[in-house]
Amino acid sequence: MDADASIPPVRIAMWSGPRNISTAMMRAFGNRLDCAVSDEPFYAAYLAATGLDHPMREEVIASQPTDWRAVATALTGSVPESKAIWYQKHMTHHMLPGFGRDWINRCVNAFLIRAPEAVLASYAQKRDDFTLQEIGLTAQVELFERAAQRLGSAPPVVEGQDVLGDPRGMLGALCAALRISFDQAMLSWPAGRRASDGVWAPAWYDAVEKSTGFAPPRREVGFDELPDSLKSIAEAARPLYERLARYKLAPAPASAGAQWAP
Repeated sequence: MDADASIPPVRIAMWSGPRNISTAMMRAFGNRLDCAVSDEPFYAAYLAATGLDHPMREEVIASQPTDWRAVATALTGSVPESKAIWYQKHMTHHMLPGFGRDWINRCVNAFLIRAPEAVLASYAQKRDDFTLQEIGLTAQVELFERAAQRLGSAPPVVEGQDVLGDPRGMLGALCAALRISFDQAMLSWPAGRRASDGVWAPAWYDAVEKSTGFAPPRREVGFDELPDSLKSIAEAARPLYERLARYKLAPAPASAGAQWAP
């Protein structure tokens, strides 16, 4: 479905850390006929700048621009296929301090969160050695505060577990906060890979590729269940998560979370 040329497209920047049902959320939006999606467009720039060893590192770097300026220009340029909505899935930690952020002002910003203990337990299955910064909460709070200061109110925050528990209610609340209509097509999708998926999909998206909708919520890992090597990261991450969680949306048609305060 092409956009009405007289109506500006809605660019949604969804800011998440890793292992936060971010790919399932991308599937939900990508199943709308009026929506284009982009998968972690700053990933190659992030890897090139940091030198970090991620799964399929060389393939990722070869698949995207490594200059953040080129990425930012593309994200604020023409919308793919002239769609009315452009859902951009971003990892917060990819926005390194040296990467410009003015382009973000042209997007409607939203934030996807998950309890840090659960993130750490899941991420440790993919990578052996990582820092607090690499699970994204530090940058996520910075980006949230930046957006809130500009708006004068809290941008939308959604908890992954809440989406899994009530997909219709939470996606309805998110769409309302983004000022777009809810689409029933967001609740299910065909299994398999998408052309819009990043080249890194074989290393990270095995569960999502088998899915046809949001899975039921599972019991999340608690602090005491983490290995000792992860507990210090969890302790540092917890207040960051709680800073965001106080603003999370309630299912539609209930009201949103707390009012933002500097």
